[in-house]
Order: sequence, then structure tokens, then C-alpha cells
Amino acid sequence: MKRSILTAGLALAVAAGGVATLTVAPAAAAPSAGVLAPAAQALAAPDIAVANVQAHLTQFQTIATQNGGNRRAGSAGYTASVAYVKTKLQAAGYTVTEQVCTDCTYRSNNLIAEWPGGPADQVVMFGSHLDGVSAGPGINDNATGSSALLENALVLARQNPTMTKRVRFAWWTDEEQGLNGSDFYVRSLSATQRGYIKGYYNFDMIGSTNGGYFINRITSATAAPLKAYWDSLNIQPEENVEGQGRSDDYPFAQAGIQTSGYAAGASARKTSAQATKWGGTSGSAYDPCYHRSCDTTSNVSATVLNRSADGIAYAIWQLAVGSATNDFSVAVSPTSGSVQRGASTTATVSTATTAGTAQTVGLSATGLPAGVTASFSPSSVTSGGSATLTLSASASATLGTYTVTVTGAGSGATRSASYTLTVGGSGGCSGGQLIGNGGFESGSSPWTASSGVITNDTRQPARTGSYKAWLLGYGSTRTETLSQSVTIPAGCASYTLSFWLHVDTAETTTSTAYDRLVVQAGSTTLATYSNLNAAAGYAQRSFNVAGFAGQTVTLKFTGTEDASLQTSFVVDDVTLQAS
Repeated sequence: MKRSILTAGLALAVAAGGVATLTVAPAAAAPSAGVLAPAAQALAAPDIAVANVQAHLTQFQTIATQNGGNRRAGSAGYTASVAYVKTKLQAAGYTVTEQVCTDCTYRSNNLIAEWPGGPADQVVMFGSHLDGVSAGPGINDNATGSSALLENALVLARQNPTMTKRVRFAWWTDEEQGLNGSDFYVRSLSATQRGYIKGYYNFDMIGSTNGGYFINRITSATAAPLKAYWDSLNIQPEENVEGQGRSDDYPFAQAGIQTSGYAAGASARKTSAQATKWGGTSGSAYDPCYHRSCDTTSNVSATVLNRSADGIAYAIWQLAVGSATNDFSVAVSPTSGSVQRGASTTATVSTATTAGTAQTVGLSATGLPAGVTASFSPSSVTSGGSATLTLSASASATLGTYTVTVTGAGSGATRSASYTLTVGGSGGCSGGQLIGNGGFESGSSPWTASSGVITNDTRQPARTGSYKAWLLGYGSTRTETLSQSVTIPAGCASYTLSFWLHVDTAETTTSTAYDRLVVQAGSTTLATYSNLNAAAGYAQRSFNVAGFAGQTVTLKFTGTEDASLQTSFVVDDVTLQAS
């Protein structure tokens, strides 16, 4: 939050009408003209896992530590913060734009992300400033707001509900120098574009350790969903007097856009009455580390942060998510495979609930050539579950390549996915080296990998060549994967999967596996390695995979790392030799 209070008066029309008394679920106030109304029949809002929000805080702390101790606008720490948020949002499916603020004190970028659902002329906007002051890492001010918004955006993408309004998220730059990033954005909008925004919600310092529960324009209809959620917890929130005119809602309000938001307080001191109803220490600042070097991940109340993050979700769902009929999706992985006469192959059929509630889905397959049969285990699933598809070819199965349609039949919808099946004749082994780009020297294809896993970073040298797959090594909670789909022919005498693995760790234990690498072929786990396997240099690991002959399977490496002390799993020279 900006330190100095703006001198211009904040003239806002407060909509008539209060918040309805809660019975079972929070209810929003009746909107007045021009104020965003909650969506009719909104679905229940999800619980936002505070541990996930805290994981983002840890990343921002690490970014600050690696970049001079701060994330001030225009600094390397700020640029890295933008990159972290942008990468997460793009992977989730958002339309993400960086807007260069040309007249900011420190030239830097706003980050705008829009979820592609709902009418484009009916926008509800949620924002926080991403920059901090130069004195410290800026975790409560304002990685808390930035992280809560980021996790809410990711949850919205995962659930992908039916949208009645367009949801737009923003992470502002140069707030600490005078609300410059958000002001630049608002000025860049045409009158028509400003009219599309039916409400702007701001979140600045929402995890103060001696915090209060404050809402901007608490009696307005715009604030109703935020207040309704906190009222359901009997929090008894108050007006955000300290923050008036000091954060990024101010430029929106000056442009005539209705605003609200949460805050937990900055340098102002908690009153005895507030301490009585909220806990904490009266006479002390809400945030004792406001704009100081001690504003680290230790300077955050998990309880206040959790209640704020969940309240944001409630507002999003009330304002922009509508009811929908039950629906689901079907997918097959891998999408193609081959089978020899007299053999079988398998694939995984996955389902997901895309709207409404889960339902029973019956599975079937059509388009099979003569002599090929399909079975599912189980034959029906609850949407969100998966089944194994087994395709078996008789000794006289018709040769060729065919499109098999896998169909899921639910109570109100039917969905399908395609699988390409090649039926081959029996005979000699058409083996050889089956892994593509096993030394990682030819880019990423045909591997599918988490960002940055396939690398020529010299801090972990390759066994041969320049490139290898480097999973983990961050010293923070993380999961990374590396996979490749491979078709294993039938009729060979031997099938050997090999790879070279180097394990490097900073863990000091000799008994506890904190960080792990799991190697799988399809759904079968071949091996698990951990920090306990750390050793100098590479060691070759080999496995007999004859049991997968005649099938198309996915070879997958999955690395998981805990919250501290890095372990690196470095993989090179992967081969699958059939002979």
C-alpha cells in the first residue's frame, strides 16, 4: 500500500441497500442501478487452500532474496515476479497481457489476465499491486494480495464453470510510487471499455499479523459479497478508513467505476475494541513490519490470509459464475497405439466434471476392426474418475489403422474421444532404439516436460552432449514431470529400458526421503529414487519392460520436492532397446 494518503477527495456514490441477514449461506445485497449484481443461482464457491497461497508467498520471497532483497517496480525482483505470475496464468489457459507503464516512476509492466468466458461487455475485475518497496521483500505488502488473486485465478481455471460475467485479474506495478500502474491502465481505457467494467475489487495487505478485517466502501452494494462472506464467519468487519485513497482502487473510483476490496491494515494501530472482537494486540500496528525489511513470509497471519482468499472466491462465484447443467468430458491417453495379432494394448480413459455435479458415465467403444475387442475396467465411472481400456487382437484380426471412438454416456449428455489403433501382423521383431531424442540434444520433442526441465544449464552438467533433463533443485515445494509416449513392438526377445541418473542434494538426513523421483511405464511404477540416493556422477538404471510388448505406454519421470533443501534429479541418455 502506498505510504502517503492522496490529497484529492474520494467522491463515491454509495448504493442504497444493506446486506441481507444470513441464514444458511451468505446472501448479497440487492444491487442499485449501475452496480454489479450477483449471478442468479450461483454455484457454491470453492475453498481456496491457504497452503497454496503460502507457496506463492514463498516463491515471491525467494525472488526477492535472489534479486537484492526486494521486488520494487522496475527492479529485477519485480520483473521476476511478473514472469512467475504470467507463467502460471498462461499454463492455466488465461489470455495474458503485459502493459508497459510508460509514465511510471520506474518503467515496468502491469500484468492483465482474462478468463475467456462470459460476455466481454460485462466485466468484474480483481486486482492487487505486485510491486513492493526497496526496503524489503514486500510479502504482506503486497505478495499476500497478489498470491491470493493468483490462486483464485488458478482455481477458477481448473473448475472452468459456466460464466455469467467476464472475470479479469490484474497485478499492478509502481503502486508504491503513487498508484501509477493502475492509474495508467485506467487512463488507457476508452469510455466504452471503462463502461464494460461493472465492478473493481482491490486486495492490498490481506495477511497482517496483528490484522483487522476491513472492507472498502463496506455499505455499498459492490462490497456486499465480500461482507456477506465475512459476516458468515461472524467477523464483524469495519470500513477501511486507513486505506482510503491509498491503493489501486482509487483510480477506478475516480473514473466512476464502482469499487470495493479487502485489507488487513498497515501502520495504523489496533483499538482495544478491535482486539476484543478480532484478537491481537491493542495499541500496536496492524502490520509491525510495514515497509520494512522484516516484511517476509514470517510477517503473515495464515488465518487472516485464508479468510481473505476464501472471501475473494465467494465474490467471484457470486458475481460471475452461474448455475449449469451437469456435464463432463472424456479423454484417452495415449491417443494412439498399436497391437500385434494375438496381443493386446491398453490406454487410460479419463473423465472430468466440467459443469454441475459428478455423474455416472458408462463407457463403450465403436469403430473396432474385425477380430479386435475392447473392454473397460471398470465399465463405468463417476465423472472425475478413470478406467483402463484394453484392446485385444485375435490371431486373424484385420490388419490396418483404424479410428476407435470411445464414448461416455451420462445421465444428460454423451461425450466421446478418438483413439487411433494400428493392427500389425505377427512375425519377427521390428525393434531397435524406441526412445526419441533420448539425449535431449534435439530440443524437447517428442518429450513433454515441465518448463525448464530440458536444459543445457551448466550448473548440472550433462552426461554426454550439452543437454539433459534436470528435475527439481529449487529447495521449495514443487512438482516437475518429464514424459514420452512410446510404442513397444511385439515379437522381440528382450526389452531393456535404461537411463543415466545423477542425484544431488542439500538434504542432510541419512534416513528420510524428503524429495522423490518416481519412474513409471504407463500406470506401473518401475522405481522410486530420493535424496537418499545422492552420489557423485551418473549411475545407469536399467529395467526389463517385456511386459509392455505390443502396447503403447507413456514413460514418465515425476519429481516432487518439499519446502526446503534442494534435491536435483538429472536424467540423461534414455534408451529403450528392443532386440
